[in-house]
Amino acid sequence: MPQTKTKRRLQRPKRLPRGKHNGVELLLIQSVDHLGRPGDIVEVRRGFAFNYLLPQGLATVATDHHKRMVDKHRERLQQIEEARLSGLRQLAAELSKQSVTIEANANDEGHLYGSVGAHDIVMALKKNDVSITEDQVRLKGPLKELGLYTVGIHIAQEVEGELKVWVVPTVGGETPATPEPAEDEDDED
Repeated sequence: MPQTKTKRRLQRPKRLPRGKHNGVELLLIQSVDHLGRPGDIVEVRRGFAFNYLLPQGLATVATDHHKRMVDKHRERLQQIEEARLSGLRQLAAELSKQSVTIEANANDEGHLYGSVGAHDIVMALKKNDVSITEDQVRLKGPLKELGLYTVGIHIAQEVEGELKVWVVPTVGGETPATPEPAEDEDDED
């Protein structure tokens, strides 16, 4: 008996709903910077949908059923988002009250031999039990001199904070304390 070859058909990806501009319509599950909030229906390119949004669980296919469910639960979704944002605003307020000290090798004129970047700031914050990522630190450039800097922290789409960063020279073996502003003290004799 001769064997016959059977052709295997490649399974094509499921067709996704098309938008006005020939992109793919998706419903956001989580907030995505520069794209939208949970519950928004967005139109993106096919590759962005298949390679990033769908595998990461940030979006789902915008079917009529999903659209109806979002409309039905929009108020609840908004309450959840407001609760999340209030927690992030508290984190921003906590960060603005803090300052971190980073030791760096410097010459006598105050110029650093290297530079202080986002990674150094994130590591200093981890010592204070604050966890942020390097891409949330907004530097206008690397810090190359000793001194006090105010650094922007991008916590979420609508939440920004500031952090005071002290760059101090490395002292042989001792860790300097965070410099405090001088206060007028009355001498008691």
